[in-house]
Amino acid sequence: MRATIFVTDDEHVIRTAIVKRLARQGHAAVGYESGEALMDALQHTHPDLVLLDLKMPGMSGLDALRHIRHLAPTALVIMLTAYGSVQDAVEAMKLGAYDFLIKTVDLEGLDVVTGRAIDMLKLRRRLEAELSGQENQFHLSNLQAHSPAMKHLLEQVQGVAENPKSSVMLLGETGTGKEFLARVIHHNGPRSAGPFVGVNCTAIPKDLFESELFGYERGAFTGANQRKLGLLEKAEGGTLFLDEIGDLDMSMQAKLLRVIQERSFRRLGSTDDLGVDFRLITATNREIKKDVERGVFREDLYFRLNVVTFEIPPLRKRVEDIIPLCQRSMMRFAHEFGKSVPELDAGTRVILERYHYPGNIRELENIIERAMIFCSGQLLTPDYLPRELRETVKQITTSVSVGEERLIRIEMHVGKQTLEQIEESIIDETLRLADYNKSLAAKQLGLTRFSLDRRLKKHN
Repeated sequence: MRATIFVTDDEHVIRTAIVKRLARQGHAAVGYESGEALMDALQHTHPDLVLLDLKMPGMSGLDALRHIRHLAPTALVIMLTAYGSVQDAVEAMKLGAYDFLIKTVDLEGLDVVTGRAIDMLKLRRRLEAELSGQENQFHLSNLQAHSPAMKHLLEQVQGVAENPKSSVMLLGETGTGKEFLARVIHHNGPRSAGPFVGVNCTAIPKDLFESELFGYERGAFTGANQRKLGLLEKAEGGTLFLDEIGDLDMSMQAKLLRVIQERSFRRLGSTDDLGVDFRLITATNREIKKDVERGVFREDLYFRLNVVTFEIPPLRKRVEDIIPLCQRSMMRFAHEFGKSVPELDAGTRVILERYHYPGNIRELENIIERAMIFCSGQLLTPDYLPRELRETVKQITTSVSVGEERLIRIEMHVGKQTLEQIEESIIDETLRLADYNKSLAAKQLGLTRFSLDRRLKKHN
């Protein structure tokens, strides 16, 4: 990292030596002989790092430090001090200085102290970039929905995101984007400045989940050598996201219910109740209502979690979103791989829209990533798609959406398909659109359930 560094010291020899040394390391270093000269420079330029002499005629280093806090609040300040002024340097650090360096003839320790400050600047920049990227990625204004189902869903999300306390339950198949939607709710609400703490309930062993959720005090159990904060405390002021909540065992369900009701908890090994303030978002791919009926999920916990429920439709039910999602993934992978963004071939579009995506958006992203790895031209053709994908969609019928209306298009190659094959393909596609509900599919085809079963048996 090339940093802009201001060196302020009234001793010409030391100031010049530090500037030259930093310049040899590739930094843009500028020297100033007084605090007043530094103040003038800060009116025009904000440096990344300031090396500031503690004892100077006129404006002292401490006075200059106070002004820097207002003129360049993001700059790190390292105080330069003689051997007898360490106490003053400590005082400077209380006022906001990052570190201090004792001046020596050979500038011993300069590289270590400035290197540490540069590492801090790198970390800060990376964190700022990640936070900025997250804000852009999850901001509602940057999300595109082309299917009626997703447009309606995002409209509802806007209102829920603005309410900082409503619990939200997300339902949907694996890979539909439940965690992504949880982050959208978090980043578009008043808790966006707080942490987003996500945990998969199936990823943590049952015997460790309680200590992970509540934390523990030193000595709470064998191996607890020091206090550990739990997920509840880490989510304070932000959002706690519990993925696959339907897989939580009954004992932990009871303890989670108490936290939601009381808005407090105890670390393991403690006798003190700690208040908590966070939004709870849960997600599951299970049919949670049936779990309640079977007695494997607490009904009282279900009603506590089910304040607002969003069901994310699978990708096969929102065909209009497939190509926009592909293009978004292509842009992301093109940036990662250092390639230009290719166009989608017409045949590629047809294959991508016809595929059923049992893995939903996650599977689609994997398909595009693979295609972008091998694609070297300006056109992404079907050859870059997995062979099994191309073979799966070699079918006569294709389902598409026009607004809220679903259509089945027939592509018959004269002399290559029989009437029986076309009938079989229409039945298969109608069943798929009906989520394999035979009664609904029969109704849509104008048949009785018995007649549909007879035709299915005929077609094997």
